[in-house]
This record gives sequence, C-alpha cells and structure tokens, in this order.
Amino acid sequence: QVQLVESGGGLVQAGGSLRLSCAPSGSISRFNSMGWFREAPGEQREWVAVISYAGTTNYAHFVQGRFTISRDNLKNTVSLQMNSLKPEDTAVYYCAAETIYAVGGYDSWGQGTQVTVSS
Repeated sequence: QVQLVESGGGLVQAGGSLRLSCAPSGSISRFNSMGWFREAPGEQREWVAVISYAGTTNYAHFVQGRFTISRDNLKNTVSLQMNSLKPEDTAVYYCAAETIYAVGGYDSWGQGTQVTVSS
C-alpha cells in the first residue's frame, strides 16, 4: 500500500466550487482504479466517484452532473472537481487507490480533507 495525500479542501458557499487533488507520498509504478469517498459527521463513509486506469468514470447519483473525477497517470494523481456545491456535500473527503498488488479493493488511502459548504 501507498500513503496518499489530499489537498484542496476548504470552506465555500453553496453554489460554489472546489477542486480536490490527491497524490502519493512515495514512489509507485501505477495505480489501477482510483476513487473518492466522503464521510459526513455521524454518517458512514460513502463512495463518491471512481476512475479506471483507462479513464472510465462512474459517479454516485448524488454528485452526478456536478462532480468530475480525473487522473494523471504519469504523476499517479487523481482530482475531483466539485461544482454547484450543496450544504449536504459537507464532509471529510478521502481519496483511495488500488495498487497492482491489491486484492479485493482499494489498498491505499489518504488522511482526508475537510470540505464545508455553507448555506
């Protein structure tokens, strides 16, 4: 597994935008699937978006049309562009990645970055 580092969180008004980024703290040859999750206070962590190595994307219904996931395979980074933010998007956002050694899901996680959307 590899430690991931997120950046780009913060406080924004409803309707605003933020861009989250995630990069490995060490060297890695490649990640397979990469994704974003979020965890709101008192709630379970939930999946937000995923992108394959080839660039195929999929989104949770509650962010469809507002969030865009992208990746840079040369840098092994993943980003999440969040537009039209809503107060219910407030959460700690985590990036996750699957190394070539992973079995049964993501084996690398970040520490999380706080996103707060005010009404």
